[in-house]
Amino acid sequence: MQQKTALILGVSGQDGAYLAKHLLSKGYKVHGSSRRDKYQRITNLDRLGIHDDVQIHSIQTDDFYSLFRTLRILRPDEIYNLSGQTSVGLSFEVPIETFASIANGTLNILECLRMLDIPTKLFNAGSSECFGNTPLPAAEETPFQPRSPYASAKAAAFWMTANYRESYGLPVCTGILFNHESPLRPSQFVTRKIISAAARISRGSGERLKLGRLSIYRDWGWAPEYVDAMWRTLQGDAMDDFVIATGQSQSLEDFVAVSFETVGLNWRNHVDVDASLFRPSEIDHSVGNPLKAQRLLGWKAEKGISAVIAELMSTELETAA
Repeated sequence: MQQKTALILGVSGQDGAYLAKHLLSKGYKVHGSSRRDKYQRITNLDRLGIHDDVQIHSIQTDDFYSLFRTLRILRPDEIYNLSGQTSVGLSFEVPIETFASIANGTLNILECLRMLDIPTKLFNAGSSECFGNTPLPAAEETPFQPRSPYASAKAAAFWMTANYRESYGLPVCTGILFNHESPLRPSQFVTRKIISAAARISRGSGERLKLGRLSIYRDWGWAPEYVDAMWRTLQGDAMDDFVIATGQSQSLEDFVAVSFETVGLNWRNHVDVDASLFRPSEIDHSVGNPLKAQRLLGWKAEKGISAVIAELMSTELETAA
C-alpha cells in the first residue's frame, strides 16, 4: 500500500503537534505549515520528539498563491486545517485579523482544491463557540449563534466548507471541536493559566490568581484523543460534519477547585475574580452531543475532567522540578 501524505496547516499549535504524532504512528508522511521561517524549530514538535520527522513549509493560508503553489507540488492525500488565530478573547481586540486568518484562510484552501482538481480530503477544524449558549447538548443540527469575532469566523468557515462539499463535490468536512486541553496549551488559555498558577502557589510563590467569570460551564476533553477523531473523519468515503465532545460539562469554578485540590490547596484562599477580565459577551453554558461521532466514527472521549486535570498538573509539576 502506498504511503499516505498529510499536510497539517497550523502544525505548531497544540492540536497540530499531537495530530502530527498520531499520523506518524499510522505510517503517514507528514508535512506541516507554520507562519514562521521553515528552518526555525517548532517547540511543540520538539517536546513530542517528532520535529525531524515532519517536513515544515512556510505557508500563510490567507496568502492564496503560496498555498496554491505548495498544494500543486505536494498533492497530499489529506489536509488538516488547524490554522488561524485561536484565542476567543484576543478576537475581540483583533477581529479583522481573526476573520481573515480563519474564514479567508479556509476559503483559500477550498478554492485551491477546486482549481487543482485533486482528490485531497480536507478536515476543517470548527469550534463549539459557533453554537453560543447550549444549555442542552449541541448536536450537528443545532443552530449557530456565535458570540465573538472568533466564533463568527469559524461559523463562516464551517458554511463555506459545507457549500464546497455540496456544490462542487469536494471531499471536505468540519469537526466541531469542543474545548480540549493538554500540556501543550499556550499560556494565554485559562486552563493553562490555572494549572500553572496552582503549581507555583503550591511551591510558595505567594501570588494570587486573577480570573474572569467562574460561573461559565464548558465541555473539556483531552487533546490527544481529539486528534484521533480528526483523523477518523477522513477515513470513510462519504464526508460529513461531526461534533467532537465529551458530552459532559463542568463550571470553571469546578476546574479551579479540582486543580488546587490536586496540590492540596483550597482555591478560595488564592483566587480573585477580576471584572476587567470579563469578555464583552460570554457563553454561559457549552456542552456537546458526541453521539454521531460515536455511532459513525467509533470515537468516544475517554478522559473526563478529573483525569485531564491530573494529567495537566502532573506534567506541570514534572516540568518545574
